Amino acid sequence: MGNADSKLNFRKAVIQLTTKTQPVEATDDAFWDQFWADTATSVQDVFALVPAAEIRAVREESPSNLATLCYKAVEKLVQGAESGCHSDKEKQIVLNCSRLLTRILPYIFEDPDWRGFFWSTVPGAGRGGGDEDDENARPLAESLLLAIADLLFCPEFTVQTHRKNNVDTAEDIHAIDSCEYIWEAGVGFAHSPQPSYNHDLNRTELLKLLLTCFSEVMYLPPSSDSNTNPWVQFFCSTENRHALPLFTSLLNIVCAYDPVGYGIPYNHLLFSDYREPLVEQAAQVLIVSLDYDTSTSSSPTVDGTTTGTVMDDADPPGPDNLFVNYLSRIHREEDFQFILKGVARLLSNPLVQTYLPNSTKKIQFHQELLVLFWKLCDFNKKFLFFVLKSSDVLDILVPILFFLNDARADQSRVGLMHIGVFILLLLSGERNFGVRLNKPYSVRVPMDIPVFTGTHADLLIIVFHKIITSGHQRLQPLFDCLLTIIVNVSPYLKSLSMVAANKLLHLLEAFSTTWFLFSTVQNHHLVFFLLEVFNNIIQYQFDGNSNLVYAIIRKRNVFHQLANLPTDLQSIQRALQRKKKAPEPISRTNSQDGVSMEGSRPAAPAEPGTLKTSLVATPAIDKLTEKAQVSEDGTMRSLEPESAQSAAQGSPPGVISDTESWSGESSQPRRDRRRLSSASSVGQWNPTPEWVVSWKSKLPLQTIMRLLQVLVPQVEKICIDKGLTDESEILKFLQHGTLVGLLPVPHPILIRKYQANCGTAMWFRTYMWGVIYLRNVDPPIWYDTDVKLFEIQRV
Repeated sequence: MGNADSKLNFRKAVIQLTTKTQPVEATDDAFWDQFWADTATSVQDVFALVPAAEIRAVREESPSNLATLCYKAVEKLVQGAESGCHSDKEKQIVLNCSRLLTRILPYIFEDPDWRGFFWSTVPGAGRGGGDEDDENARPLAESLLLAIADLLFCPEFTVQTHRKNNVDTAEDIHAIDSCEYIWEAGVGFAHSPQPSYNHDLNRTELLKLLLTCFSEVMYLPPSSDSNTNPWVQFFCSTENRHALPLFTSLLNIVCAYDPVGYGIPYNHLLFSDYREPLVEQAAQVLIVSLDYDTSTSSSPTVDGTTTGTVMDDADPPGPDNLFVNYLSRIHREEDFQFILKGVARLLSNPLVQTYLPNSTKKIQFHQELLVLFWKLCDFNKKFLFFVLKSSDVLDILVPILFFLNDARADQSRVGLMHIGVFILLLLSGERNFGVRLNKPYSVRVPMDIPVFTGTHADLLIIVFHKIITSGHQRLQPLFDCLLTIIVNVSPYLKSLSMVAANKLLHLLEAFSTTWFLFSTVQNHHLVFFLLEVFNNIIQYQFDGNSNLVYAIIRKRNVFHQLANLPTDLQSIQRALQRKKKAPEPISRTNSQDGVSMEGSRPAAPAEPGTLKTSLVATPAIDKLTEKAQVSEDGTMRSLEPESAQSAAQGSPPGVISDTESWSGESSQPRRDRRRLSSASSVGQWNPTPEWVVSWKSKLPLQTIMRLLQVLVPQVEKICIDKGLTDESEILKFLQHGTLVGLLPVPHPILIRKYQANCGTAMWFRTYMWGVIYLRNVDPPIWYDTDVKLFEIQRV
C-alpha cells in the first residue's frame, strides 16, 4: 500500500474516532487496528493527522474511547516487547503506537481529571487465563515504561543480534542479558557496536516517547516541595531490569559522540548525521532521569574505597533512583577521562565553528550538556576532584566563558547564563580551580572582549566585567554570584594582567558611586566582595601582582571616597536625586575597552519574537553558598552561619538576611514584576544614616589604606626624581617592592562553597524542561498544550 493511501486510512480512523459518540469495545480489533496495523506513518505525519482540537474533543466527549485507544496502544507495545518484534510488521506496529502515544500523552497530562489515568489499573485487563490476572494488574504507566525498556534492548530492532542464525525464539528477549547489548563503548563497556542507521532511528523514537512520559511534571506548577516524578521514579527503580545498561548506554552515546564526522572536516556536508538526534534525545532523557534534589535526601555522593567494579560498591547504598545512584558511584579514572573528554569536546564544538566555519557540524545541545556536567559534579565528588586535578578543567571553563559572553545581551538565554555561572560557582569552591586559572591563555577563540595577554584568570575577569557592564538588565541577580567566584579564586591568582586589573577597579568605581550604594538595600555587598578580592591578592599574592597594585594606586581616590562616604541624610538624598537623572546601571565610560579580538562578533540581543520560557527565582547568594575557612594546610572547615541579627545590620556579604534578595525579581514573568514594583513602593525601603553607618564601619579598607600609605609617597618620589610619567619604570619598582611586616596580619581565607538546596533543585527543573520544550520542535511535542511549570514568552 502506498504512503498516501496509508495516510488516508489513518486519517479516516482518526475521523471515525472523533465522530463516534458511543464507546467502542476494546475487543473490536477491526476498528483499533486501523491506527497501527496497516499504516506506515512517520511521527511528523501522526502530528499532522491527529490535530490537537480533535484529541481534546475525544477527551471531553467520549473519554472511554480515548482511554481504550491509550490502553490498546500500550498493550501493543507490551506484546511487541514480549514477542521480540521479529517481523517487520511487528516493528511497524510498535513504532506506530509509540508515535501515537507521543502525540496523545501531553493532552492526558494537561487535564487534571486524567492525570491519574495511567496510574490506575485497567478493569478487565487480565486477559484470559487466571494466572495472568496478577501480572496484568500493573498500572498502565508501569506496563508502558517496562515495555519501552525492553524494546530499547530488542535484538534486530534497537540492538544488534548476537546470534549467527535466525532461530530466535520468543522467550529470548527475556533471557538476554542487556548488559551485553550496551549501545556504545565507554563507561563499563569496551565493545563499540557497528553503528546501525535503523537501530538509531528506532531508539530515538522510543526515547522520544519515554521523554514524553516523563514530561507530566511540565503540567504541574513549580512548588517548593520537590515532588518526585512518579514516571522517573518507577523507570529508575529496581523494577526496571535494564536500568544499568540503559543508564550506561545513554551516558556513553552522549560522551562518545564526535560531530566532526570521524576526523574528516566538512564531512557532515556530504552525509546526514543520523546519530545526532539520538544523542540529543539521550542527553535529554538522561538529565531528566537525574532530576533529584540532594538537599532533602542523604547526599548520593559516595566517598568509599575503590573497588574493581565500574560502580563503587561502598556503603551507604545511596538513593533509590538508580540513575543517580550509578552516576554517583562511577570511580575509575579511565571512565572519568572518557566522560570529561567527551563533554569538553562537545562543549567546544561551537567555538571551533567560529574560527573554522562549517568545518564541523554545529551541535545545538550545549545546554543539556551543561546540566549533565553540573549533575556529574554535584552527585559525584570524585568526578569533581578528577576534573580539577589537571588543567583539563580549562577545556570546560573556556566554552562556558564563551557562552556567557555570547549570550550576555540576549534575553532569551538568561537560563544559559545562570547555569554557566552556577557551574563556575561550584568549581570555585575548590582550591584547585583557582590554582588552575594561572595557566596562560593562548587559545585564540574569537570573542567580543578586549585583546589581552595573560592567564585564564584574566579571561574570566574580563568576561565577567563585560557581563556586568554590557549585559542586559535581567542579569543583575547574577552579579553577587560572579563576584563570589572571583573572591573564591582570588587568593590563588599569581599575576593579573593590566587589562584585568583595570577591569576590577572599574567595577569598584561603578559600584561605589553614592547613588548605586544607596539605591537598594544590598548593593553595598558588591563593594565588600571587591574589597575582599583586593585584600586576598595583596595579602597572599603581592609578589607578581604589580599590575593590580599599580591600578589600585592610580585609582586611590576611589578608596578614599569610600572611607569618607557621607552618612548624613542630606547627602543620601542628594545622591538618590542624582540617580533619577542617570538611570544607566553602571557607567560604561572610563573602562578603556580597547579593540575587541579579531574575527569576533558583538554579543547580539535576541531576535524579536524569539520564544523563551520563564524561570523560577534563584536563591540569594547566602542561601546558595556556605562559608568555609581555609587553614594553612589547605583543608577547609565549614563556618557556623552567623546569627540572623548581625546579618540584618548590614553585615558583609554572605550573611545577607535581607527580605529582598537580588533574586527576587529576576525571573518573575514581566506582568507579575510590574505588580511587584508597584506593590513594593507602598512599603518602600529608604536608606537611613544609621543603615549607612552600620555597614560603612565594616568596610575592610585597612589593608589597602596601609598599602597606599606606604607606596604612594615612594611612587610619587620616583616620579618627581626621575621626571617620570612612564608606567614601566613604576611597575619595575613595584615588582621589587615588598610590604613584608608592613601590612596587617593576614586574614584567614574565606571561601563560599555552593550548597545544594531545594531552591536550586526547582530552578534546574524549570530550566531543564524549558530547554527541552523549546528544543523539541520536530515534531513539536508540547507546543500549544497547557504547561504549568513555566510560561512561554516572546522576547
